Amino acid sequence: MLTISVLADPTFSPHTLNKYGSIMACGNGYMGVRAAHEESYTQQTRGMYLAGLYHRAGRHETTELVNLPDVTGIELQLDGENFTLLAGEILSWQRELAFASGELRRSVVWRSSTGRRFQIDSRRFVSLDQLPLMALQFSVTPLDSAAQISLTTGIDATQTNSGRQHLDEISVRVFDQHCMQGIYETQDGATEVVISACCRLSRDSESCFTAKNRRLNCHHSLRAEAGQTVMLEKFIWLTHRSDRALSQSSFAQKGMTVLKACADQGYDALLMNTTRAWKNIWLKGRVEVCSTDPGDQLALDYAVWHLTAMTPAHDQRCSIAAKGLTGEGYKGHIFWDTEIFLLPFHLFTCPQTARNLLRYRWLNLSGAREKARRNGWSGALFPWESASSGEEETPEFAAINIRTGVRQKVASALAEHHIVADIAWAVVAYWHATQDHEFMRHEGLTLLIETASFWMSRAIEVNGRLELHDVIGPDEYTEHVNNNAYTNYMAWQNVASALKYMHHFERQDERFAQAAQRFLEQLWLPEANEEGVIPQDDTFLTKPAIDLSRYKADAGKQTILLDYSRAEVNEMQILKQADVVMLNYLLPEKFDRQQCAANLAFYEPRTIHDSSLSKSIHSIVAARCGETDLAWQFWRDGVAIDLGEDPHSCDDGIHAAATGAIWSGAIQGFAGMQMIDGELHLAPSLPAQWQRLRFSLKWRNATIDICIETGCITLSTTAPVTLTIFEHTQTLSGRQTFMFDELNLPVTGTATTEGRYDA
Repeated sequence: MLTISVLADPTFSPHTLNKYGSIMACGNGYMGVRAAHEESYTQQTRGMYLAGLYHRAGRHETTELVNLPDVTGIELQLDGENFTLLAGEILSWQRELAFASGELRRSVVWRSSTGRRFQIDSRRFVSLDQLPLMALQFSVTPLDSAAQISLTTGIDATQTNSGRQHLDEISVRVFDQHCMQGIYETQDGATEVVISACCRLSRDSESCFTAKNRRLNCHHSLRAEAGQTVMLEKFIWLTHRSDRALSQSSFAQKGMTVLKACADQGYDALLMNTTRAWKNIWLKGRVEVCSTDPGDQLALDYAVWHLTAMTPAHDQRCSIAAKGLTGEGYKGHIFWDTEIFLLPFHLFTCPQTARNLLRYRWLNLSGAREKARRNGWSGALFPWESASSGEEETPEFAAINIRTGVRQKVASALAEHHIVADIAWAVVAYWHATQDHEFMRHEGLTLLIETASFWMSRAIEVNGRLELHDVIGPDEYTEHVNNNAYTNYMAWQNVASALKYMHHFERQDERFAQAAQRFLEQLWLPEANEEGVIPQDDTFLTKPAIDLSRYKADAGKQTILLDYSRAEVNEMQILKQADVVMLNYLLPEKFDRQQCAANLAFYEPRTIHDSSLSKSIHSIVAARCGETDLAWQFWRDGVAIDLGEDPHSCDDGIHAAATGAIWSGAIQGFAGMQMIDGELHLAPSLPAQWQRLRFSLKWRNATIDICIETGCITLSTTAPVTLTIFEHTQTLSGRQTFMFDELNLPVTGTATTEGRYDA
């Protein structure tokens, strides 16, 4: 029986309201709801978001994920005193997110300023089996004497995105003693949102509705005796549409009808249904670890929870934002994070979801083609930040230059073009893992050809070779350089893949083939020096280096920009995040273990890790190089990005890519899972703290259950598969165990009838 972790908020603190609001957010890929407390606090950010629902508030604003009207707020008065944890006394406290069911729970015993004690319990979940459904339960019990209780809750459309209002209120109405509904429309008229709510109290009360200042509320007032519990159940059905196939009234009525049917089932029955849906997720995707630190299992469960809750598996027109559906950070935009950090989990646990994420890019090809054309290039130049279309959504300006006092332009949209090759890399990875001919013959091949065409048109000829100038690699502290190694190698791989699969699928285009062959023969690929170090770009190795220890100690906070301008940082050997090391990770067939170790040793001391994407990649490469202790430390640091002690680590949403990296660090790092030349490889190297690691992978038409322990690996497969274990290729069927010694070398022998590989 699976015992899934519980994430706890250890104590009420005004300083951690938004951190726990992010990491304990509920979601199902369709919607996400921040874990804000029911009562209001000045510094608390409420948020409810729908995947793919973006809007631009004004001509000088940026398109962003819309923060919808709030439905979780509840105003509670006890004998006329407003309930707040900033006053009175907290006598007991428990707050947790149960990953097994997706239920957020809080239980508080609170003493008011008059000395009376109350128990206040709340529960809520976002349904995984009925995506538009959310349910809440809120109860109050006077413990010492009778009390007058007042409860107010409803639909609060005063919510904004940090002051920017995106929705117009079209209509609000009530239906009976329990139900209310608000209809809203984005200010451009493109999308209609309908929020239906049903509130039911366990006891009779004086009740009324009010609609004022964009707030539609239901008010309850009653007297409860000592020990008597008053319980409010609230159900919400959230729908949206951009088409107008149904009339507004018919669309709204449909939502209300479904909501009432759900409310009739009650909170507990609905919770049972969503728990059953989550059980299927855990059976397929859970990673189990036996560790000396129970926090490791919590981290892995946290990762799988959020990777599921943030991913719009229901809609290929949507993708995963940099903060998932947990906050407004990065305006809810989609980056290269999706293909490189988030897609691998889905690729190896639910390939259909990975396919949908790639189809999001294919569906937005027109915008990418237009961006390339505007800049004088061919093919598809995907936006650095995207939303619901293929348009570039990167804000024009960012931080202020500390030397000049002038806001600096964001250079990523202008030169950080490696996202094009990152998408192509993901397409090929999907093909290797699934052999999905239908997708690859059409969408996949089109993506490869369009992205390859971009690189071929962007390259310039210099002294008889082709080069890529004025680019930004993954290291965003080094801007506008020539021949960034990551970009050049990934572009080469992109074009080579396009040519390979054109031949494989018999797509004829002689002009393209000739241009691609020339590109592959002439593109400059930076070469390693005598120490085995690949230059990050043409000038990086000639720049001065400085002591970064002070800044590395504050990794993630970009404190170096308090002492140096971006222009000054650009002229030193300073990396924001993994660049050449990232290249070593993505193309394992191109670089042997010694080369990876040399680049890791050279670049890590020069890397501040100011990006949440960085340490996890160093962890995986270190594990592949046999530096397990170093890999372990990097992995733990990656876990701490959101789950660590910093009270403000993720106020505006979780670091979505970092959750993918927790999973990848375990599977692609310590389990040694790689795809090399299109084939599956395993080379485990568990950290000393782990005695066992268990997980399942989807590989083509098989599901492989893998259990790694000290000195052995056991695999069970639902269909015959061929894979390589420590460079020894095996064809597996059924269940087999392989022994290996402390040097990770398979022990010679033959498989027994039980499949055990004995010496």
